[in-house]
Parts: sequence; structure tokens; C-alpha cells
Amino acid sequence: MSRKVELAANLAGVNERIGAACERAGRQFDEVTLIVVTKTYPASDIAELVGLGVTDVGENRHQEAVLKHEELANLTPSPKWHFLGGLQTNKAAAVVRYADVVQSLDRFKLASALNLAAERAERTIECLIQVDFDTQNPSRAGVDSAGVMQLAERVVAEAPNVKIGGVMTVAPLGQDPARAFEQLNQISADLQQLVPTATTISAGMSGDFESAIEHGATHLRVGRLVLGERL
Repeated sequence: MSRKVELAANLAGVNERIGAACERAGRQFDEVTLIVVTKTYPASDIAELVGLGVTDVGENRHQEAVLKHEELANLTPSPKWHFLGGLQTNKAAAVVRYADVVQSLDRFKLASALNLAAERAERTIECLIQVDFDTQNPSRAGVDSAGVMQLAERVVAEAPNVKIGGVMTVAPLGQDPARAFEQLNQISADLQQLVPTATTISAGMSGDFESAIEHGATHLRVGRLVLGERL
């Protein structure tokens, strides 16, 4: 089986599950955007996926992402690049050069660095506030739910080149993800009172995306089910 045929079959299976979950939730298929998480997979897979209709890809590691972006500089159409991983402030300028969306905004210091880099690049950078519902796990990134509005208010006031596009979360391990997704939906509604255009809810991965759809996710981050087991 060729890689393209394999990816097409996997993608069709995921889209079928997305469609069924949307139907159960009383939502339309086109309300949900699939971000294929391509970390550890080659740039050639991204090219194949774009040819199969994928519009959004996600990367977690800057060093890997920048090389793939450079390799695919002439790819048409170009996918929308989402940076998903934890981001150090000293990498902000480099990430701004290729990322369309940074999904891991969790502190104002990072927002300030992204703002400065975007200003120098004469652009704005869309960011999602990463919300952490697993506060007992120190390895998890994100701001706790109580701090989302405080961070958003400061970004709006002091970082004009950072556009808050919405919220993102990774469901806590070992718990029913539905509770986190339900809370994220409410946080999103509150955030939209401050930033009406912040409508993105990025939630749900290979193991829990159907629950995320049920609770209002607009963007899903799926890797393994489309690309196979990690290389």
C-alpha cells in the first residue's frame, strides 16, 4: 500500500467519525476543523495530506517545524501552521516567522515576546490561551481557569500585535475528558464577552475528540489516527 493510499484511508476514517460525532451533537461537519498533528512525521506526509484536502497541520517542536516549513515553502495550497508545544520566550521571534497560530499562550511574558516579534515582522500573530485543568500535574503547561480572563485583558491592553483567537486545552490524564471540555466551552463564552472574535475552541485528540465535539470544540488535534503510530 502506498503512503498516499494509507493516509487517504486513515483520513477518511477520522472524517467519518467526526461526521458521526457532529450528527450526534446536532452540529454541522463544517463547524469543526481537523488539525493533523505531524510531529515526528516527514514533510512529505504533509504534502500528501494537503493533496488530500487537509488545510491545517500542527507541530510541537520548533526545530522540527521550521525545517518542514522551509522544505514545503513552495507547496500549493499552503496549509495553516499551528504551533502546539510549550514555547520559550527566546524562540518567539523564530516561531512568528512561520506559524499562523500559536496554541500555547500561557503567560504574559510570552505574549510580550510574541508581540514584539510580530511588530518587527509587521504582522499580527494569532494565539490561543492554553488552559490547564490538571493543576496537580506540574509537567502540564497552561494557565488555570481562573487566570484566563486576567491574561486576556492584559494581552488586549498591552500586546496589540497578538490576536487572541480563543482557547485550547489538553484533557487531564486518567479523568473523564468531558468535564474539562465542558468547562473550556464556558471559558470560551466568557472570553468572547471581552474578545468577540475569540471563537476557537481547540480540544480533543485521537483518544477523546468525539467528546470534544459534543462539548463545542471547533478545532481537533489528531495525529496517530491519521498518520499511524509515531515514528
